[in-house]
Amino acid sequence: MIDEGYVKFQAQWNESAPLATTHIQELNVYRQKLYDLGLIGAYANGIGYGNISKKHNTKGHFIISGTATGNLIKLNTLHYALVTKVASEHNKLWCKGPIMASSESMSHAAIYEHCPEILAVVHVHHLALWKKLMHQVPTTDASAPYGSPEMVKSIVHLLNQTNLREEKIFVMEGHEEGIFTFGESLEQATEVLLKYFNALR
Repeated sequence: MIDEGYVKFQAQWNESAPLATTHIQELNVYRQKLYDLGLIGAYANGIGYGNISKKHNTKGHFIISGTATGNLIKLNTLHYALVTKVASEHNKLWCKGPIMASSESMSHAAIYEHCPEILAVVHVHHLALWKKLMHQVPTTDASAPYGSPEMVKSIVHLLNQTNLREEKIFVMEGHEEGIFTFGESLEQATEVLLKYFNALR
């Protein structure tokens, strides 16, 4: 059963004005590519999946597509949030903007925190690719649910104990269909994913 669409962390959301269009233009370009391929989208029940982020500044802040936006064909400034702080050990996240940050924000944050060179993170869903890559690339613990402190711990473990930093892709065994990629740019993060996706097709 797909476990998706619900924010599990305690969100300290400061509802505020949207970011400038210039801050989300590149995100929208790559998000649209992934949406058009069905890697971001929505299930028949209307629950959306998939999200995309990029680092915003040297303070560790990052911009991410908002919760429940996967089902939208196109996004604009109203659909992105700025994450300003994460305390995964306490299951808390601070964000601001016109929408609350994605339910996967803590996983994005873990990558940025432990890989300072990484500037972009992508999370998508694809059942066939998920099954093909399971344990062929770094794979999170089956007991770790998405958007949880346990998932953060599993990601950090993979970063420290496997070649995840080099491969830049992992599968979420406890989150059906879930795949993450990341890179030093949105282009690289997307290319890592599409290399595997195109090989599958």
